[in-house]
Amino acid sequence: MLIRRTAGIPFSEITPEALYTDRRTFVGIAAGAGLLAAAGIAGSTLGRGRGAMNAIGDLGGAPEDKLTPYDDVTTYNNFYEFGTSKADPSRHAGSLRTHPWTVRVDGEVARPADYALEDLVKPHKLVDRTYRMRCVEGWSMVIPWQGFPLADLLKRVEPTGKARFVEFTTLNDPRQMPGQRMNVLPWPYVEALRLDEALNPLTLMATGLYGKSLLGQNGAPLRVVIPWKYGFKGAKSIVRIRLTEKAPRTTWNVVAPSEYGFYGNVNPAVDHPRWSQATERRIGEWRRRATLPFNGYADEVASMYAGLDLRKNF
Repeated sequence: MLIRRTAGIPFSEITPEALYTDRRTFVGIAAGAGLLAAAGIAGSTLGRGRGAMNAIGDLGGAPEDKLTPYDDVTTYNNFYEFGTSKADPSRHAGSLRTHPWTVRVDGEVARPADYALEDLVKPHKLVDRTYRMRCVEGWSMVIPWQGFPLADLLKRVEPTGKARFVEFTTLNDPRQMPGQRMNVLPWPYVEALRLDEALNPLTLMATGLYGKSLLGQNGAPLRVVIPWKYGFKGAKSIVRIRLTEKAPRTTWNVVAPSEYGFYGNVNPAVDHPRWSQATERRIGEWRRRATLPFNGYADEVASMYAGLDLRKNF
């Protein structure tokens, strides 16, 4: 498989989203490219990358991979903690309090600790990464994230020789998350990765998108992004990261194991029991497109599954 890519470009040097989505304005001021390059979306310390973009996982500049508009990224979401419709998270996430915020890192690590969010993020170099994101329901987005590699955090806490998996737990507080007042899912929401998946350079602890800090509906203040997996694998509003020897029980895999496998790798050859996964609809487009194996990141991740039956281990 050929995946086209170009050298990484810091998000601060990309045309601002507000101008990008206004095509007529963009055409009218094309001659002012120098001014556009100098423009940027102001972000908070947690939201904005502080260094050059790491080219791993960046898009290859293919014309079909346009950024999904910011308004769509922040108003069309799956986050059942705030409700089951796509608009519920943006309507209800204002009740989420993200300061102060504490993340416990424990389990099979030599240096367990409870981290204030600022102390968790501060030692890491934040990077900009634009990823394709694919939902198991058949829609997709292209999102410019900011954050730091999960591998950097794991190396900091020193996994023991028994560590095989990394478990993520979302905040469980029905006062702040009204969707948790309903018995839609067993709360808190739990997801997990194998340790090698967690250490893959593509796996990102995201603190922002589009140059701004994460909003509640997008998983503020900290979420995990794994671009070759379906969106349900990306735990949001994380309060605990636990390393384990045995595979954790993950929420959707427990609730509907025939529909949501533990791996959750994007695989167009394995249909959901109720619909095909062979195509997807990019938000903002009407024409469906073919879904790529591993969401287009096969070169970076396929080797981790050598010898694994991806139809059985979906």
